[in-house]
Amino acid sequence: MNTHHSTPAPGEPGSRRPVALVTGASRGIGLELAREFAEHGYDLLINAEDEAVETAAARLRETGADVRTVRADLRDPDGVAQVAAAAARLAVDVAALNAGVGHGGAFVESDAEGDREVIDLNVTSTVLLAKELLRRMTERGEGRMLFTSSVASLAPGSFNAVYNASKSFVQSFAEALQEELKDTGVTVTSFMPGPTDTDFFRRAGMEDTKIGTMSKDDPAEVARQAFEAVTKGRRKVVTGSAGTKAQGTVQKVMPDKVKGLFHRKMAEPGTAEDESQ
Repeated sequence: MNTHHSTPAPGEPGSRRPVALVTGASRGIGLELAREFAEHGYDLLINAEDEAVETAAARLRETGADVRTVRADLRDPDGVAQVAAAAARLAVDVAALNAGVGHGGAFVESDAEGDREVIDLNVTSTVLLAKELLRRMTERGEGRMLFTSSVASLAPGSFNAVYNASKSFVQSFAEALQEELKDTGVTVTSFMPGPTDTDFFRRAGMEDTKIGTMSKDDPAEVARQAFEAVTKGRRKVVTGSAGTKAQGTVQKVMPDKVKGLFHRKMAEPGTAEDESQ
């Protein structure tokens, strides 16, 4: 069993700098999460599938953090294994499982491979990586896990059917683990951003939708709130602007049928033109 002892606060004399793992860290919320950890005294292990992870690492090293990278595609079980092995070598203190992808369009018309990618990355890799990381954390009797959920987890995702379902899975999964691990010294936090100013909507093929063209939250602010939540051991938090937080509150009481209709008006292809009306 690992004999790693409780980590002193960053900056204490003689302290080991804590280590944070962030997946999907080459851009967007993931990059801003990594920056939050780095600026608060953490060394980093960051993952992404593309070469932009090295560019991100160079920028993050400017904070003074030691930054290691694992370029791996988490849609592939071998990629999950690479990240898990690197995390085991470093005895990660905080793990932010942030990597995710969307896929917009009508379910019966969109390609099945896009749906498979959403499931493989958002669901399968999250489960497999969490299992490896949480086993080690519970052996040590300490650690923090952060899941990137979404306000999309609260609503049927018309024209985002698989994506919203994947985030509903992540949210349910996180809350189940909170109960299982409550007496282990390991905390589990989920955060639920709303539409955020990242590359997500372009990659999901949603540039012709209302949600794809509307104003969005600042990823740096979303990441700041998520960082605060995980370091305080909070269970879940809606992150972003006041509007997003209000949306999260309304979603809890709105009937599912109404939520599905509302989501259609936001995500159906061709709705972007409504923005000018």
